Amino acid sequence: MVFTAAFFATSASPIVAPERSSQVTPKHYPNYKVIVLNDDFNTFPHVAECLMKYIPNMTSDRAWELTNQVHYEGQATVWVGPQEQAELYHQQLSRAGLTMAPLEAA
Repeated sequence: MVFTAAFFATSASPIVAPERSSQVTPKHYPNYKVIVLNDDFNTFPHVAECLMKYIPNMTSDRAWELTNQVHYEGQATVWVGPQEQAELYHQQLSRAGLTMAPLEAA
């Protein structure tokens, strides 16, 4: 019985966990936009083919929509996502001859 009383006596004191610091807030990396600009030398088929070739999951219909947007509005955002991937797609489209805007944070 003495053991039980001693056990209750020691377990009665509350255990307080340290509080989390409110100074630590998770920060997400920004996404980047890959923007194709209109020009006077790339053809519609070339732009659409490049988009389908280099932008993941780009459908033919979406590539043609974006190609028309580039032509009629002067530019189109063709992909948005993490910086490293954005840099790759930007570089690939640029090397294929498309006129590209500088990468910008979304």
